[in-house]
Amino acid sequence: MNKTLQIGKPNILEVSRFTDNGAYLRAKDESEVLLPNAYIDRDTMGVGELVDVFLYTDSEDRIVATTQKPKAMLGEFGYFRVVSYKQYGAFVDWDLPKDLFVPLKEQKDYFHIDDWFILRICIDEQTGRLYGTQKIGKWLSNNTNGLFLCQEVNMLVIAKTPLGFKVVVNNLFEGMLFDNEVFELLQVGDSKYGVIKNIRDDGKLDCLLKSSKMDDDEMSQKVVDVLKQNNSEIECTYKSDSDKIYQIFGMSKKNFKKTLTKLIENKIITLHENKITLI
Repeated sequence: MNKTLQIGKPNILEVSRFTDNGAYLRAKDESEVLLPNAYIDRDTMGVGELVDVFLYTDSEDRIVATTQKPKAMLGEFGYFRVVSYKQYGAFVDWDLPKDLFVPLKEQKDYFHIDDWFILRICIDEQTGRLYGTQKIGKWLSNNTNGLFLCQEVNMLVIAKTPLGFKVVVNNLFEGMLFDNEVFELLQVGDSKYGVIKNIRDDGKLDCLLKSSKMDDDEMSQKVVDVLKQNNSEIECTYKSDSDKIYQIFGMSKKNFKKTLTKLIENKIITLHENKITLI
């Protein structure tokens, strides 16, 4: 059960009383919020019951609860469709009865109805209103302390580039999925699961899709391509640790050893004491 009411986030609150308008839910600090009748089944809900709800402000800036979940919550990124546009800003659909407002000053592009945009959910600390911003760069961190190679992460595809797909990692970091390591159709707005392949000096991340699976020929070509990019030799052998192999080739040690054996047998590479080279 929540200690306080938290706008823009999931809340677990206790049903304290019923009124004609709905049920009032209470946090531990005794603050209350209305859960309207539309989300209540009075035959099954009783006083003292804990309810999982999302809190936001209605058209009159009152905090209200809903059992519906938005496409993204406070501090998260999402892909949203524009449903209306006013002189002072736009509104996007985020799966709640009240559309999400995107102020004019938070827009980088011209918003038109039915356009789709990557936005971050923010809050106006003075009014408690949630809003969307297209200016996402200032919300991304380059402090990678605590991150490690092969760490599993969530990713949102935010843009296609000549190198691949730019992603937001764990709603906090900027990352990249490179074209030659993507083996499925990707589109802006896709949510994906993956791992960190490389942590760059500039704080950005190179990632790999968790679902990406290379067949034997693709793994062989991957090793050859990496060798060509490194003057036909790399200090990596059967004995190299799995993190190093993954960082260089984006594959497990097991798959690397299998691929290495195949390439040696086919006389494509030569194995030395501490490196491999192209023949």
